[in-house]
Amino acid sequence: QVQLVESGGGLVQAGGSLRLSCAASGRTFSNYAMGWFRQAPGKEREFVTHISWNGAITYYADSVKGRFTISRDNSKNTVFLQMNSLKPEDTAVYYCAAAKRRWGATDANEYDYWGQGTQVTVSS
Repeated sequence: QVQLVESGGGLVQAGGSLRLSCAASGRTFSNYAMGWFRQAPGKEREFVTHISWNGAITYYADSVKGRFTISRDNSKNTVFLQMNSLKPEDTAVYYCAAAKRRWGATDANEYDYWGQGTQVTVSS
């Protein structure tokens, strides 16, 4: 079992930045690939970004490419999401997730553990 706790969400103006963190506990963090997803009101949960177990491979949704950066610190059991140039359409609850599949997971069904989410609101 892996427990995930997100933090760092909040209210920011368009063009601003936020850094989300996701702290993991339980099983060995470095055994898991990590991902971030988001869900806006009335919309389905969507993939944002993924990082492999060792940080060597990353994937991004086209909508965030060039603005968001995922990273991880396996010594601290934490994954980060740096979000720059935020837009109102980035407003959503952001979830981190862990996948036993060590790299390449971009579908929510491929993830085994989920955090409770953190709200990000971008005002125009």
